[in-house]
Amino acid sequence: MALKINKPGLSTSVQDLGRPGYFHLGIPIGGAMDRFAMRVANILVGNPEDAAGLEAVFMGPEIEFAKDCVVAVTGAEMPMTLDGEAKEGWSSFSVKAGQKLGFGFLKSGARIYIAVSGGIATEPDLGSRSTYPIGALGGIEGRTITEGDIIPVGNGDPSSAGQTVASRLRRGPGKPAALRVLPGLYWNRLTEAAQNGFFEDIWTVAPEADRMGYRFKGGRALEFVEREQPFGAGADPSNIVDGCYSYGSIQVPGGTEPIVLHRDAVSGGGYFTLGAIISADMDLIGQLQPNTSVKFVKVDMEQALNARNERRAMLRQIREELA
Repeated sequence: MALKINKPGLSTSVQDLGRPGYFHLGIPIGGAMDRFAMRVANILVGNPEDAAGLEAVFMGPEIEFAKDCVVAVTGAEMPMTLDGEAKEGWSSFSVKAGQKLGFGFLKSGARIYIAVSGGIATEPDLGSRSTYPIGALGGIEGRTITEGDIIPVGNGDPSSAGQTVASRLRRGPGKPAALRVLPGLYWNRLTEAAQNGFFEDIWTVAPEADRMGYRFKGGRALEFVEREQPFGAGADPSNIVDGCYSYGSIQVPGGTEPIVLHRDAVSGGGYFTLGAIISADMDLIGQLQPNTSVKFVKVDMEQALNARNERRAMLRQIREELA
């Protein structure tokens, strides 16, 4: 079975839950920007949660199916039709060979996730089918999909059609989006006024927002505690000699515009990081459009772990309701 891509959309790629274990070699974990939506799409069509699907940004593709299957689309709100008939998101539906799935204009969010029963069956690289264009890994020849691509799909269970995830179990950013932050190793480099201001200000998503990272603007510039810069760090107080970046790290080059490092970000560099977005909220960043208002919220480790447990509980409830 295969999918034929008649129209690729703006930026559509094969993604799964990523390739952990290579970060120390400079290869990011990659995978779906909204892991929650990717997992749920797979649950809806009867796939393992780490199966590969398609991630489409801002504009959906047009897909022609070569065989009967079951499809689900989660994530952003983007109207879709199957041979002209409207279909609902966060639901699984049957598709017949020869039918075409298309999408309308984005209404909210930023990324949709398209799961097909059997999962995308492209050749994995380093244990993952996720597309990492900079390293030419995964996907279709290590790149995003283009018009005319034929994408292989495994054999799936057609009995999974007709299921829907209740609206109370769908995650999405609020208005303004609240992103919880755990202050980190270099937090003490900031003055107390700068620490407070970072959480008091309303920030907006800058146009520079992609799989490597999201830049934010509109808040006050950060002030640093005076110190003698170490050899090799340069004069800018936001510089360090070198440091490891965790997934979700917040770096602030020049102390002006924070950048949250996301799925395809590098593993280290010469900018201080004031902390990290907690893992439970990283999915929400993947659904933020440029110019969206954002509020950073300070939390401690206990709150971060509780949030992660709440997210896991929501996934567990979805599994149980769809079983």
